Amino acid sequence: MLAVPGELPPGPGWAYEAKWDGVRAVAYINKAGKLKLLSRNDLDVTKTYAEIEVLGSLVPGQAAVLDGELVTLDRHGVPSFAALQRRMHVVSPSPALIASAPVQYMVFDLMYLDRSLIAKPWSQRRARLEQLELNRLQVLTPPVFYSDPDAVMEAVKGQGMEGIVSKRNDSIYEPGKRSHAWRKTALIQTTEVIIGGYKPGGGRRAGTVGSLLLGIHDAEGRLAYVGGVGTGFTDAMLTDLHRRLRSLETVTSPFATTVPTTDAKGARWVKPVLVGEVVYRTITPDGRLRHSSWRGLRPDRDPAEVNRWQNFPTSADEFRHSRRSKL
Repeated sequence: MLAVPGELPPGPGWAYEAKWDGVRAVAYINKAGKLKLLSRNDLDVTKTYAEIEVLGSLVPGQAAVLDGELVTLDRHGVPSFAALQRRMHVVSPSPALIASAPVQYMVFDLMYLDRSLIAKPWSQRRARLEQLELNRLQVLTPPVFYSDPDAVMEAVKGQGMEGIVSKRNDSIYEPGKRSHAWRKTALIQTTEVIIGGYKPGGGRRAGTVGSLLLGIHDAEGRLAYVGGVGTGFTDAMLTDLHRRLRSLETVTSPFATTVPTTDAKGARWVKPVLVGEVVYRTITPDGRLRHSSWRGLRPDRDPAEVNRWQNFPTSADEFRHSRRSKL
């Protein structure tokens, strides 16, 4: 179940949780305590985040399905997506990597506990989740708040968090659906993007990537060009991206919309299969990202999920129009 972007909802009937800056994962536990951890696009990441296997022992003798976010905290206790990147592409992490970039599973929903709970209201699912008392170093149930969303947002902001997810107390769990019963309000603006091309680097970036050319599917399902990004990369990211993109090069542009001549000059086009995430300041009237900075690849995302109306509606009218086009 996914949230839609929007403002903090007014009135009673809502609960407010911190928005965690990590990777979404669903945990499946059988009665023998064996855990399977699946990413949002159904990749088995159990071994990638090996320290979370302790979760199987925390629900003894019961079959369970839980929803949550995998995060790596920085030295201030704030989720760091950059630190998590060190773990996201490693199938079998070494003990040294696990120790230097430990992952925690922030569990915020319970969909099954010896029977399905998805038709139960969120408030009942939350109560059952809290009864499990998941409070280990690797697995936690974060707090939830039931009033004064503005104060919650200020507290989240002061802690350097990403924002708030608001949930209707009476909302059922709708697997795979983006529902208005869950609403995300971000303090920083991020969006998922598809890499459609790159420009080779020069100077100290010679032999790697200079910048990326990005796209997002529009309301008609076409890959629309939304601009480039040339900042936010670590040296390791540049090397990894160059290796991946070289194997995906193709002759023609994957974008259905026009790429400005200055952006297209010297570009190398690639198959649009890699999803990443950027932070940006604003969006131009013609739908281009301004002052964007790279955050990292998102192997937990499918390119088909990267749609304009889900990521950065520029107005309420555009949001409604785009949503109708998808229905």
